[in-house]
Amino acid sequence: MSSENGPPEAGGEDTPPEQLALIRETVRAAKPPRAKPRTWRGAALARELPVARVLVDRGVLHLDRYFDYAVPEELDADARPGVRVRVRFGAGRHRVRDGRREGGGLVDGFLVERLAASDYSGPLAALAQVVSPEPVLDKELLGLARAVADRYAGSLADVLQLAVPPRSARAERRPSPEPLPPPEAPAPGTWGRYEHGPAFLAALASGAAPRAVWNALPGPEWAEELARAVAATLASGRGALVVLPDGRAVARADAALTALLGEGRHAVLTADAGPEKRYAQWLAVRRGSVRAVVGTRAAMFAPVRDLGLVALWDDGDDSLAEQHAPQPHAREVLVLRATLDRCAFLLGGWNCTVEAAQLVETGWARPLIAPRERVRTTAPLVRTVGDADLARDEAARAARLPTHAWQAAREGLRHGPVLVQVPRRGYVPRMACAVCRTPARCGHCAGPLQGQESGAAPRCGWCGREEGGRHCPECGSFRLRAQIVGARRTAEELGRAFPAVPVRTSGREHVLDTVPPGPALVVSTPGAEPVAEGGYAAALLLDGWAMLGRPDLRAGEDALRRWLAAAALVRPQGAGGTVVVVAEPTLRPVQALVRWDPVGHAVRELAERAELGFPPVSRMASVAGPAEAVADFLRAVALPAEAEVLGPVPLPVTAAGSPRRSGAPPPGEHWERALVRVPPGRGAALAAALKAAQASRTARGSAAPVWVRVDPLDIG
Repeated sequence: MSSENGPPEAGGEDTPPEQLALIRETVRAAKPPRAKPRTWRGAALARELPVARVLVDRGVLHLDRYFDYAVPEELDADARPGVRVRVRFGAGRHRVRDGRREGGGLVDGFLVERLAASDYSGPLAALAQVVSPEPVLDKELLGLARAVADRYAGSLADVLQLAVPPRSARAERRPSPEPLPPPEAPAPGTWGRYEHGPAFLAALASGAAPRAVWNALPGPEWAEELARAVAATLASGRGALVVLPDGRAVARADAALTALLGEGRHAVLTADAGPEKRYAQWLAVRRGSVRAVVGTRAAMFAPVRDLGLVALWDDGDDSLAEQHAPQPHAREVLVLRATLDRCAFLLGGWNCTVEAAQLVETGWARPLIAPRERVRTTAPLVRTVGDADLARDEAARAARLPTHAWQAAREGLRHGPVLVQVPRRGYVPRMACAVCRTPARCGHCAGPLQGQESGAAPRCGWCGREEGGRHCPECGSFRLRAQIVGARRTAEELGRAFPAVPVRTSGREHVLDTVPPGPALVVSTPGAEPVAEGGYAAALLLDGWAMLGRPDLRAGEDALRRWLAAAALVRPQGAGGTVVVVAEPTLRPVQALVRWDPVGHAVRELAERAELGFPPVSRMASVAGPAEAVADFLRAVALPAEAEVLGPVPLPVTAAGSPRRSGAPPPGEHWERALVRVPPGRGAALAAALKAAQASRTARGSAAPVWVRVDPLDIG
């Protein structure tokens, strides 16, 4: 073998390198090594403000704080406060290379601020990625989210999941429209029916920040009145936010705003719009292209520029309470916004909740009501059917409708549609003896008997057996009747009673928005009542005892709210409008309905709760979970000295297959619940103590769950 074909001598100066090695050395000399994205190993840091303070999207309470990360030079331009980022989270001190922490899983977060240095003495991991250069979290929204988290003993990350919608790249690429100039201040219109209505609009138009609790008159004018309040705020050069309980109410407010101001001046934020469209509307608000927002519960966090008015309609509706942690209520969030942003506040509805009455009682807001003469001329005539009337009414014992209600329906059908409100949906939930009303029980397991459609024999609600030909063990009767009749069964019976009249139903499966003005029977569950063109000629509110008899502190208030919502759709008394409520006339909610005085009812309820120390005068929290977990939590939590613990008591067991309410135990599990009560002014201390105890449990990895909820709606 010649020396030319042999291997070169090592270290020879004139030995030619191989071609591949030559190419590699040339590339390395021509271009510096590029850092690998999302690890940025060896990458240079930003020259100015090289530290990013990040809120990591982890909802656990013991991680409810900010974390510092290093900003690579290549991300310097996009890493601005408010943008979405991805970071590596969970890397320990043992995973450090070249002074930089590495490892950990990729998680989402928000860049809160840029700093020149970190107060953390150890090595920092680098930002992995700037997801989008679009800033979606400003200081105002961050401050509001922190206030909500502190009030409800929750984490900031959980609140921001409610406040900032999921990203849509296509929506971000589309530019938002140019903002329109402020409109002219509107005329008072129907606000003139209220004692201080025109003055309230004038204050909004002048840039002031009035706070009012508005008891609206019955009728459909409320949507136009909300639109005029928004228009007056826009005329002052400020923004406005209106939160409503459901999509049907949003549609009415949307139509009223469009009719008053035209297209392009407001955005609609509802879940029905879809993720991309909703995010595009949210971005238009965030960028300042739109200054007014109308939406459902999630819109309470809408980032309106120069906010001048926050308004809420029907704050007693359950849908305004968020079901996801930390479960804030829209009313309390808007109260916080009005305080933090120093803007106007308007809380309206046909009813008046105890919380609204407290805002007036404390002087935080002023009442906005109509004179009593105007109320009497606008409201329908309300008649009652109590137990004494039912005892004398033989037809009521065998038929669905008492005689007074049947007569009101027959008279109303001569002039238009008649609304029938039934507190339950479906067919026949429970059966009882038609003579003595003893509940009908299964002969095999003693479970409740349920009626079936098409005349089939009753069936047991527990074991499913049919019970044909049974007799009452008390009186021997073979006849059965429904204890509480659902909407479909009511529609069936009314169809037989009025064979020539069309019967329409509106409920959970199918909700009607409107009905024509012709004669018809409209059977609806509470909250699903459609609007009749020209108003209903009459309304029948059946089974009032079913709503009043609920074992809940708010049963009377909620029943009155649902009755007022239905009665407000009826024509005024001068036009023949009549409402018949089947309930004991001596009860306070029934008397408030007859007088159309929800404010007086709320004021008396507030006085009683103040005497007994019940919310909203006091602040209360519930702690629920397995018995041992609740006991351990109560032993560990450092409650304020003024705190009073009520309970714990067992919670009802959730049946398998039945819908689970928020805070209820999983099916088949036995939970207990304790209530913790503190006097006024100590709510923040209570929330901080509960949050600290829950954070300690999560940090230790406690297996047994404990459900903590501040200001629960249902306390029994």
